Amino acid sequence: MKEVESISVYANAFRLGLKPNEILTVSEWADKYRVLSEVASAEPGPWRTSRVPYLKELMDVLSSHDPTQEIVFMKSAQVGGTEAGNCWLAYIIDYNPGPTMMVMPTLEMAKRNSKQRIAPLIESSPRLQEKVKSSKSRDSGNTVLQKEFPGGLLIMAGANSPVGLRSTPVAFLILDEVDAFGNTSEGDPIALATARQRTFSKKKKLLISTPVVESTSKIEPAYQMSDRRKYHVPCPHCGAYQHLKFPNLKFTKDGGNVVDAEYACEECGVLIGEHHKTDMLLAGKWIKENPNSSIAGFHINALYSPLGWFSWTEIGTEWFAAQKDPTKLQTFINTVLGESWKEKGDAPDWERLYERRTSRPLNVVPPKGLFLTCGCDVQKDRLELEIVAWGRNLQSWSVDYRVLMGDTSEQEVWDKLEEVINESWPVENYNIPMKLRATGIDSGYNTQMVYNFVRKQDQSKVFATKGQESLQQIISSPKKVEIKLNGKRLSKGVNLWSLGVSVAKSELYGFLRQAAPKESDERPVIGYCDFPEYGEEFFKMITAEEVFVHKIRGFDKRVWEKTRDRNEALDCRVMARAMASLVGIDRFKEKNWERLEKGRPIVNTSINIPKPVATKKAKIVRKKSDWL
Repeated sequence: MKEVESISVYANAFRLGLKPNEILTVSEWADKYRVLSEVASAEPGPWRTSRVPYLKELMDVLSSHDPTQEIVFMKSAQVGGTEAGNCWLAYIIDYNPGPTMMVMPTLEMAKRNSKQRIAPLIESSPRLQEKVKSSKSRDSGNTVLQKEFPGGLLIMAGANSPVGLRSTPVAFLILDEVDAFGNTSEGDPIALATARQRTFSKKKKLLISTPVVESTSKIEPAYQMSDRRKYHVPCPHCGAYQHLKFPNLKFTKDGGNVVDAEYACEECGVLIGEHHKTDMLLAGKWIKENPNSSIAGFHINALYSPLGWFSWTEIGTEWFAAQKDPTKLQTFINTVLGESWKEKGDAPDWERLYERRTSRPLNVVPPKGLFLTCGCDVQKDRLELEIVAWGRNLQSWSVDYRVLMGDTSEQEVWDKLEEVINESWPVENYNIPMKLRATGIDSGYNTQMVYNFVRKQDQSKVFATKGQESLQQIISSPKKVEIKLNGKRLSKGVNLWSLGVSVAKSELYGFLRQAAPKESDERPVIGYCDFPEYGEEFFKMITAEEVFVHKIRGFDKRVWEKTRDRNEALDCRVMARAMASLVGIDRFKEKNWERLEKGRPIVNTSINIPKPVATKKAKIVRKKSDWL
């Protein structure tokens, strides 16, 4: 009897093997088999493409029977873009197996994504549980950065790790948040990862990202080369199809707060309530603007975000909150509109900055200045540096600009800099002097002298820096560099901090255009820069660069270039700003500001500004006509 049952099992297995696989698109597979986890989703349960209908065509282009090999998705936040990539990954594991690589901006992000997204994706869907063994099983092939399944494997890597990008050849490639990718020591991480697909004829590559800065964006030029699809939805009143644009969103305010938002139809002009959005999305269709391209490109903004995710009223609230804050405005452009931030490369008017100088004294910290940083630029025959006080809302006050003359390949001028670093500055109306919290020194010239100097200082307060155009943040994590003395390598090196000079200059130029704060302002003026009575030359230097567009390898690239001979003041301010970021100004909470304010006892506010603290000061050589 047992033999009969055994034969029956084998016969059933044989018949199932003869049964052809059902033909499914990625969206059909997701609707049929994917389950959203309670851990990783705000809406757990069976996946429904109808909830995000604009993702259907994108996912179906990723299906095995579609010939498209490259797909680009430029998007805002709150539209489900990453989940579309996860649906494709699940489809690969269960339905169309093959070697697959998923690349995140950093290795740490890849590990976090594996634990927070990929593991719940597998654990919540029974079809995937059958294919990927539990990591607790012996020889499961399931680790944080690698998942094996019948017919393939998934490798997760960081764009900052060339070793990971040079691993096993892959047929399928998912590159997530590519605008946060920095170049590695071996070149462009997208090119390195794409090279892994060369031996496969049936291959697919998906690039997903919210764009960041136009001049360094990777997703935007990729989208521009694609067939550039945009999602058009019908007006519920006249039926005209249109692509939703932010300028057509009309807001109703009550006491400064956005209480309602409606969309004005481009065709009939009638206002559309957001309650129509669900039906509009279901009836929508993608329209190609460049149909001759073989690359499928999709762009969508947060106006399409499904009901319950991110409302039009919330979009209006964020828009008005960003009007006096360039940093928030960039975040809005990137994460709500899904567009890159276009740097205002035209330099502010130096004459206007010169005319708005304040008559406060040099070398005295204004009352609202809560900590000091310094940026130092190294030239052949001098060191130039700016001491900057920082306060709430990224507001700043230039305390002094100094030029220390001397051959920077000799020790004497560095001794002068050390005296400045150890100096103290009086604070107006307070009786405790203030010292520098952080000093950044550019290592681009006389590099070994900079390293030798920093090595001898308190490395929690003095930092070697290096500007990097491609960096998408003001300052990055450091890397250790070696120091040579008389040609011999010393055992103890220094940390070198990379500065995102393009990002910092764009932010600074936005701040320099800000009008002076007024008591009547409803919101604080973010980033206002206050200067004492410096000479004209200082203001010409701090506005000495502009952004120019150059055609590089067929792409438009925005490059910062000098329009005047001297730009040292601009470089010093960028370093001082990076040091403020290192101190923590970009992440300070109210308790941090209160601690700084309470840390200095107030004195009688009617008395004169206290005299500078007696310290041994460097001999400062400055042309009077240049500075004062």
